[in-house]
Parts: sequence; structure tokens; C-alpha cells
Amino acid sequence: MESPGVKYISECFIQPHTAPEESKKPFYLAPFDLAMLSVHYIQKGLLFTKPPEANNPSFFESLLVKLKHSLSLALVHFYPLAGRLVTKKEQDPHLYLVYVDCTNSPGAKFIHASLDMSVSDILSPTDVPLVVQSFFDHDRAVNHDGHTMSLLTAQVTELVDGVFIGLSMNHALVDGTSYWHFFNTWSEIFQAEENNNTLSKISRPPVLDRWFPEGHGPIFSLPYTNPDEFVYRFESPELRERMFHFSSESLAKLKAKANSECGTSKISSFQALSALLWRTITRARAFPPNQEITCRLAANNRARVNPPLSPNYFGNSIHPIRSQPVKAGELLENGLGWAASKLHETVVNHNDKWIRGSIDAWLKSPTVYQLDRTFDPHSIMMGSSPRFDAYGNQFGMGKAVTIRSGYAHKFSGKVTSYSGREVGSIDLEVCLPPAAMTVLESDVEFLEAASVLGYD
Repeated sequence: MESPGVKYISECFIQPHTAPEESKKPFYLAPFDLAMLSVHYIQKGLLFTKPPEANNPSFFESLLVKLKHSLSLALVHFYPLAGRLVTKKEQDPHLYLVYVDCTNSPGAKFIHASLDMSVSDILSPTDVPLVVQSFFDHDRAVNHDGHTMSLLTAQVTELVDGVFIGLSMNHALVDGTSYWHFFNTWSEIFQAEENNNTLSKISRPPVLDRWFPEGHGPIFSLPYTNPDEFVYRFESPELRERMFHFSSESLAKLKAKANSECGTSKISSFQALSALLWRTITRARAFPPNQEITCRLAANNRARVNPPLSPNYFGNSIHPIRSQPVKAGELLENGLGWAASKLHETVVNHNDKWIRGSIDAWLKSPTVYQLDRTFDPHSIMMGSSPRFDAYGNQFGMGKAVTIRSGYAHKFSGKVTSYSGREVGSIDLEVCLPPAAMTVLESDVEFLEAASVLGYD
């Protein structure tokens, strides 16, 4: 039977409650930001069950009012998200400048939608239901579309017994760290207002000043004359998307096993978990033994540059670091610790010298990332981070039931990491072609560590 679709009830635009003086100036983008112009928006969200007071007919309308008001207050601190992208071009001298203009924008978008389904309809199926993609705005949009589309949309979808709050945020302005920083701040303001407290200041003010290499910036001209030269619209292949849960006990066992096999104590839980996914997905793909393969990890650069950036730096400061290529047969013949040691080495080598060298190379030959060229079909990509405080976001409905994502950045071998609902646990969103997913689902090594996320 065909599933019911999301119904869009209303939309409006939200401006910062008070426009900061700085918002009248152009907000320039740094190299890490400009490189993101042709990839998708970040789309993540939280599913809540309705509290008992939702039986009150005015509950949901009141919730919408409070969400809009707290969003306007959050945008005071994160005002670039209420702007739009602008391109300034000049022939002589050559100039192709993309920046954020906050003076001629209607603001961030706010959508109210509904779905005649229950929380269990979202969580119980084996695979993540396709309807989840409708919980987010900017479906298939790339960041360059921020010239005409909102840089931030909050969509609130009412289910029969739940509420989904999904944010779509332009990836040319934010990475995952900044994305969840904004989400956390919005929640902090909402909860303060809920308790009849007006925050005089937020706990983690964002650092909006963009970081530029010494002697460069704040203006970077791209080597293009037309967006057709660098905007590419990636379409995901046929994929299955499943959520898997790793308890704190399971992660501890993986970490102990990897370190024991290597005679060390330096391998982290996440490196051991990434090694497990690298091995088991490689096995599921049935590559020939001599096929070269790699594993990529989304690395936060903030603490790795010297001097370090503030953890509250608002912008892109990440790099998809790649392990040294190995043969598929070599990866599978050796144990978990061998694979984890390769990833540990990759992380250790990602330092200030490496980062600055990468930026210098970009400055000499600026490019815009494109998904199909950035990630090869023989690699896996461990995206996002379990360190992000997703479940700390509460909007008067208690702790969220789960996290889900939209269409963005889904390709074969993409694994997205989230903090689990229980402290110390990790949830993984795994995307694979149907045949490979079927093999992974029966992989003994994988199933010894993972459990399936369901709905109780």
C-alpha cells in the first residue's frame, strides 16, 4: 500500500529578532566554505514523541509560535543564516566573488507540515522509509542554490503521535560542528523561554570571523565566469539505508580488541568502529583481492591548526582525510587491529602542516568539490561525528526518540555517525546498494558488534 505523503500547511520567513550592526556588511567565505558550493545542504533532524499535554488542541499551535520566536532570537547570534548568497563578477580584473548578503533577504524559512503516520511507522521498517526525505526542505539542492533559496530552513512536521524538527542548512556556511552548534543554541533559547527566562547571553557565542591563511583573504576570487562551470547536481544511485546501534559495551570490546591486536592503547573507539565498517563493507562489496581501497574520515581541523581555532568557530573547518590505499584482500586477511592502525595513522598525520599544505594547494588552484569525483566507489566515508550533542536538543517534548537525515550526501559506502540515545553509544546510518546491504546484514563480524535500531 502506498504511504501517505507529507502535507505542507504553511511557510513563512524568520528574520533575526534584532539585526546586528555587522549584518549590514558582506559576509565573506573562506576557502573551506567556497569549496562546498556544489555539494548538498546539511539535512539532519530529530523525532520526538508528543507529550501528554499534546492532547490540548492548542498545544501544536503554541509550539509553532515558540519555535518561531526562539528561532528569531537564535538568528541574532547566527545572522548569516538569514541571508542569501550573492555573486559579484567583473571582467577586468577577473573577479568571481561569492559571499553572503544579509541586507536583502527575507530571512530563514520556517515550514509547518503534517504526516498521517505514527512514530512507529518511521522507526519500525527495516530500512529508513523514503518519506523521511520529505521532512526536509531543499531536496537535492546544492549550496550554490543559496542565491535564490534560504540558507536555513526549519521544517516542523506533525505526526499522529510525534513531531519531527528538521533543519536544512547551507554547507557553504557550516560544517557539522557549526550545524549542531546552531541547533543546540536554538534549543537552549527555547528551553530558557519555556522556563520564563530571557537569556542575556547564550552559553556558546559563535565565532563568526572567518579564518583565512596568513596573507590571504577576506576576498577570494574563484577561477570561473559562470556557475555552469562548477555546479554539478549529484543524483544518488539505488540505495538501501539502515540504522545500526553500537552500545557502549560493544564499542569498548571493539576498542580493546583493536588495541590488543596492535599491542597499543592509542586506538580510539571510533577508529576501531570505523575499521569494522571498512572491513565488513569491503567484504559485502566482494571486491577482487587486488582492488585498491581506502577509508575516509571527516576530520575537524579546529584543534589541529596552530594556533587552534575556537571550538565555536562558525564555518567549515573539516577535511575528508583518506587512509593510505590498501588491497581488499590485505584488509580482509589481517584483523580489526591492522585496519584500525591504518586509520589511527591517518588521523595522527592530519596536523597543522598537512592542513596548511592542503589550503596552499587550493589557493594555487581553487576548486569546488563535487560528490561523484570526491568519493570513489571503492572507498567508504565515515561522515559526521558521535561527539555532536544531538540529544541535548529539547523543545518542550523531552529527549528525542531518534535522529534521521534527508536525501543529501547519500552514496554507496556513506556511513553517517551519530551519538546514540544512551550515553556512550553510537548509531550509524549505512547506505549501500541492495545486494551489498543484504550481505552486510548477515556478516558475522558485523553482527557481533551491531544491533538493529527499532521501536519499542
